[in-house]
Amino acid sequence: MTGGIVRKLSRLVPGGIALALVAAACAPNASQDSLRPAGPYAEKIDNLFRPVFWIATAIFFVVEGLLLYLVIRYRHRHGRQGIPPQVHGNQRLEIAWTILPALVLVGVAVPTVSTIYDLAARPTGGALNVSVIGHQWWWEFDYPDLGVNTANELVIPVGQPVYLSLCAAGLGYHDQVAPNGCQEQGAYGNVGDDVIHSFWVPQLGGKQDVVPGRTNSLVLQADRPGVYTGQCAEFCGLSHADMRLKVIAQPRDEFDAWVRAQQADAPTPAGGSLAATGLEVFNGQCIACHAVQGNPQAVNIGGPNLTHLMSRDCFAGCIFDMTRANLASWLKDPSAVKGGVPGGASMPDYNLTDEEIRALVAYLMTLK
Repeated sequence: MTGGIVRKLSRLVPGGIALALVAAACAPNASQDSLRPAGPYAEKIDNLFRPVFWIATAIFFVVEGLLLYLVIRYRHRHGRQGIPPQVHGNQRLEIAWTILPALVLVGVAVPTVSTIYDLAARPTGGALNVSVIGHQWWWEFDYPDLGVNTANELVIPVGQPVYLSLCAAGLGYHDQVAPNGCQEQGAYGNVGDDVIHSFWVPQLGGKQDVVPGRTNSLVLQADRPGVYTGQCAEFCGLSHADMRLKVIAQPRDEFDAWVRAQQADAPTPAGGSLAATGLEVFNGQCIACHAVQGNPQAVNIGGPNLTHLMSRDCFAGCIFDMTRANLASWLKDPSAVKGGVPGGASMPDYNLTDEEIRALVAYLMTLK
């Protein structure tokens, strides 16, 4: 009885595990699907992945099929004495299983190396230059040729290659501000630790590490308008899983209009309004880390640039929708709303009163 149960479980358990693994790979709305490329650079990766996958699959079934055949064909049988005849030193067989794998590896290596060089090449003429700075735990996007700086949402024009310079920012050894090649000297990020990140937008390109002290590069391009989600793919601290981003691909006319809007100064609230009171709270509490173009007191860049905060759809590593209620909850206790992990948010709790939060949110809502 016990032996029968064990044999039945030995068949059912592996099948259940295999089914669970297959089911875990299924998602009705997989927004980070690398098998659905939306640009030429992602297509190059996909064009390499698919033949290599099928070659590996064919080899797997051949090798495992032969293994199962030999296990069954030469299994021990009742009444058999001794061991089967031993065959070794077959020179032809040894040459074959040395040459065939080598040929397979060469066949895979040639297109792989070629694709690596294609992806690493800097596009010639007409590329949009963007500096990507990885902070704990949000992404900064600086457009040096356009005078635009934003956070968490990378806006790009459709059909144009985008050359990304990738840097990490924050505090290094002994809490000293670490320099990087993407920010001007004296304006380095000074909040959070300077750690390794990894920039990844699966539908638009490959994955590239963002390493302190180095400037890596990556090229993206979107062939059609849309919103493409990405994330940090390298553990970078307590809120690593909450360090997300969006790439918003727009037609050229919409992108040009977005640039003009981003280049404008933030409006000044009317005197005596609730937003004006919020500006006073902002200048008293928030200017240590946040910049607002047009506000001469708000020039620091430790945190996200808030000049056009309300033009974005998300904040705090793109884990919260940009709504009045979410902003109020965030200002009340950042770490509490970000998983409740002490240190999970670089922004401190300033112990603002409900009146101060209401006024500050009113001001932030004017930053469009």
